[in-house]
Amino acid sequence: QVQLVESGGGLVQAGGSLRLSCASSGTIFSQNTMGWYRQAPGKQRVLVASITDNNRVNYADSVKGRFTISRDNAKNTVYLQMDSLKPEDTAIYYCKVIFGYGAAYWGQGTQVTVSS
Repeated sequence: QVQLVESGGGLVQAGGSLRLSCASSGTIFSQNTMGWYRQAPGKQRVLVASITDNNRVNYADSVKGRFTISRDNAKNTVYLQMDSLKPEDTAIYYCKVIFGYGAAYWGQGTQVTVSS
């Protein structure tokens, strides 16, 4: 079993920054992709950024140049540095890990609110 715990969400003014963390525990396989997703009220959950075990990254167009995803394999933790935040970034942010054999796990989510 795998557990993911997000932290770092909160309330910030537009233009500000937040850093999200997602710590994983349990049986962690080395081949995995970790990602951040977000879900705004009344909208579907969408991919924000992902990073593979060999550090290949992918970003949604809406966050390119503002958000940076990184990982610390020794700590089984993935980070999302969010700069130049906009009100439209307001959402619940979820962490997800996908293992090479197909299993996937989600965290419980952390709220990010950006005020204008």
